[in-house]
Amino acid sequence: MIHSARSAAQSLWLAQVVLSLSGLKLRQLKRWRSVLWAGAVAVGVVISTPVQAAERVNIQVGPIKQTLYVSDLEEFARTGQVPSRLQLYQSILTPELRTMLNNRVVLDPDMADRMVADILASPNGELLLDSLSRVAPDLTVEQIREAIRLAAKQTNGLSMLGVLRAVPQETLDIDLTAALALASQLNLSRLEGDALSSVLEQELLVSDDLKLPTDIDPTQGGPFEVTQRSFRFVDSDRNRLIPLDMYVPAAAVVEDAPLVVLSHGFAADRRFLTYIGQHLASYGLTVVALEHVGSNVDALNNTPLDPAAIEEPSRILPASEFLDRPRDVTYLLDRLAWMEQVSPMLRGKFDTDQVVLIGHSLGGYTGFALAGAQLDLSALPSFCASLTPVGLSPADWLQCAAVKLPEVTADLSDPRITQVIAMNPLIGRLFGRKGLADVAVPSIILTGTKDGVTPTLAQQLGPFNQLSGPDNHLIAVIGGTHLSVGDPENVNVALTQIPFMPELSGEQSATLREYLRALSLSVAMQQTDQAEVFRVFLEPAYAQQFSTGLMPLRMTQRLPESVQTWLRTVAPEQARAEGETLWSWMHLKTLDARKSIGGVQRRMMAYLRQEQVSITVLYWPMGLPWI
Repeated sequence: MIHSARSAAQSLWLAQVVLSLSGLKLRQLKRWRSVLWAGAVAVGVVISTPVQAAERVNIQVGPIKQTLYVSDLEEFARTGQVPSRLQLYQSILTPELRTMLNNRVVLDPDMADRMVADILASPNGELLLDSLSRVAPDLTVEQIREAIRLAAKQTNGLSMLGVLRAVPQETLDIDLTAALALASQLNLSRLEGDALSSVLEQELLVSDDLKLPTDIDPTQGGPFEVTQRSFRFVDSDRNRLIPLDMYVPAAAVVEDAPLVVLSHGFAADRRFLTYIGQHLASYGLTVVALEHVGSNVDALNNTPLDPAAIEEPSRILPASEFLDRPRDVTYLLDRLAWMEQVSPMLRGKFDTDQVVLIGHSLGGYTGFALAGAQLDLSALPSFCASLTPVGLSPADWLQCAAVKLPEVTADLSDPRITQVIAMNPLIGRLFGRKGLADVAVPSIILTGTKDGVTPTLAQQLGPFNQLSGPDNHLIAVIGGTHLSVGDPENVNVALTQIPFMPELSGEQSATLREYLRALSLSVAMQQTDQAEVFRVFLEPAYAQQFSTGLMPLRMTQRLPESVQTWLRTVAPEQARAEGETLWSWMHLKTLDARKSIGGVQRRMMAYLRQEQVSITVLYWPMGLPWI
């Protein structure tokens, strides 16, 4: 746990570097002018709506005010030509911005009112309305709500320009400072995660009719006492220190047991998954939790507070870490293989030729790199060059540190890795579009739908679709956050206090950790003669039994067709313009609405078939749980 004031300040500073660019100094304003203007368009347009159409937008930064004409933006969106009054902004009137302005969500006009009302009445919707009223101080919350409602009913679909035209006054004033703060803090990927929550919860629901053995409960501690030993290895070839904790059963062990390796995430340490290490060792497995010194919490604490890190993420996360982390594990396995041969204490305790790697966040990347995923950085430079604060997540920013690597790198795979559990992995664009297809070992990806650090869609669902093996699973923790899986005694507490990126308390995620004890044990036991006994605990119905009102759990080997459709149509390219996020969110909301209405229709038809009724009155479902 982090106790020093400096480490807390460092951690919060890192989060603020990623989330808040509104405090840029004047000397940086010129460089970021295009980013600020794009942010104003992206946020300002979202708040607008039709009655008396807005003709002009005044964008104000302190004493500086610029006037834009909506008709000029419409002409650019329609033709791609830059009108004379927008020539000053020609460098930022890109094809991507034009696409963003033209994106539409087509809603059934008969459903639009109810959908918008339900969305805006949710906690997220109320927060959005309140924030937008500060961005556009001349508009009331009710005017903003009405504008969005009217725009949603347009027959040609809900678009940014359509919303802007719906503002009930001729001139709309935008406070750019407030707009940028909202754009950077809101993290639009949260909206996608919220929309996905109900889709995944409904469509991955399975029957809970599962017969469990009565003589074993994998959530409970095993029969063996556990001894913890700490070592410090040094890889002299890389001049690299590798601290580690080893959890060893004090007595007998499972015959031919695999070795389990735990890999922590960025700004964490080897104690992050302590509870899993102790639990597995109590069942006769040897577990090693190593520390990656170039990306642990001490490395962050020793990094100077440098605002320039906004433009250069490798100042915070060295590019070499994307190579050094997998090599840490390979070196560790080499040393442990030698120690197992020469040390009476360790002889026969584990098998370094079959290794289960459990990684969190950047540790999930580490696991897949070792399991055969091939780095493909060809698309990363262009993605990183186009990043703006709008919708930025920490994972988007951190992965850009890898741009400093040569495009062709050494093979990081290690055939001794035989299974991977990647919790909230940071994957994004690091393996390109097909790199994960080379992973041939059974793999599990765990995703939390409220993870604001490594958002579900870009970091886990898209990558999960790449996995091609027959034995891969996705675990969806509905409402789970980035640190939900961590040992509450060993979580960087400062990272749990970032605005707009709330984390659950240790008590709130206790049931999830209980399930992860059972999951990790059952996965490791698949490489022993007890595989059949533990296989039932890898069933989707078993995961579902650990659902709580706050965090329902779902498990699947294939994404729902509605999400597959979203990935194929709404986000066909990995490098999406930031403005498209809101529209993909609305698309998911539409899928959710169709699913809910379909369920009502099926229940009504079943009722009509079973009951003798002379008059049937159909009531429209006013309280559909979209949020």
